[in-house]
Amino acid sequence: MYSNDLVCDILDYIDQNINQKISIVELSNRFYFHKDYIMRLFKKEIHCTITQYINELRVYQSLYDLQTSKESILYVGLNHGFTSLEYYSEVFHKVMGISPIIYRKFSNRFIDVSEEDILTIQKNLARLSHFFENIARYRGNRKKELSFTLSIFK
Repeated sequence: MYSNDLVCDILDYIDQNINQKISIVELSNRFYFHKDYIMRLFKKEIHCTITQYINELRVYQSLYDLQTSKESILYVGLNHGFTSLEYYSEVFHKVMGISPIIYRKFSNRFIDVSEEDILTIQKNLARLSHFFENIARYRGNRKKELSFTLSIFK
């Protein structure tokens, strides 16, 4: 079964603009479909809301910066499209089950991180990895456009 072209286009748009503000109304205007239709279709195909997808992608992409960057957690959050430290921390905790501070400690060789937090991090990293693998598979099932030319026109 093929993936829905509209959903693939929305995923592409989100990926290309992930660090910008993205609203359902903007997606509705951009793709010329009613926002309720877009939200229902996306949820049906991807099994999460558009907002959940955006937040999970932003958090997932911020993990590397938390591991490697010496920048503040505020800077990392703002750099990945969040509007405040509070919102970044709240979403990060929903997605990862721990705070960005604990994740940063975890990535710095488990300094002051409990076994429970380590297990939570490992479980959620595996879940996110699996989620984005499924998204990649979904995109890979997009119907390919046939492109051919007749030999008499060469």
